[in-house]
Amino acid sequence: MSARIRSIATNRKARHLYEVMDTYEAGLVLKGTEVKSLRAGKASLAEAFVRVSDGEAWLVSCHIPPYTHASFENHEPRAPRKLLLRHREIRKLQQAIQQKGLTIVPLQLYFRGPWVKVEIAVARGKKLHDKRESLKRSQAKRDIDRARKGR
Repeated sequence: MSARIRSIATNRKARHLYEVMDTYEAGLVLKGTEVKSLRAGKASLAEAFVRVSDGEAWLVSCHIPPYTHASFENHEPRAPRKLLLRHREIRKLQQAIQQKGLTIVPLQLYFRGPWVKVEIAVARGKKLHDKRESLKRSQAKRDIDRARKGR
């Protein structure tokens, strides 16, 4: 029973700026207008991050624009949204961010069947030489694929 996955938004900069250590899938607590806006395919994870406080995880600074056909009861575009995770996962995340240099970033926002999910990752910031190395590696892989395709 595999639910269909449909991507809404991806944080493309995250994999460039951070070295991903561990990933988790979390549900989101959303209002109806937020879900309708997401079904229209509008969201941005560009500046978003995850904050853990009081045993709860929150997605902060994720932009979901107001639903155009809603009445006066529309949602706040950058409101913090609660993440639905198990207690042991929240404890692991809290322990991970206690370590120096680790942070939690959202990688992707998507629908899994009717549910909105977010893929979050425990990550370490890359240094400039690490970014250059990963760019060289991806360029070399691209060149190899191109050469293989040309045969």
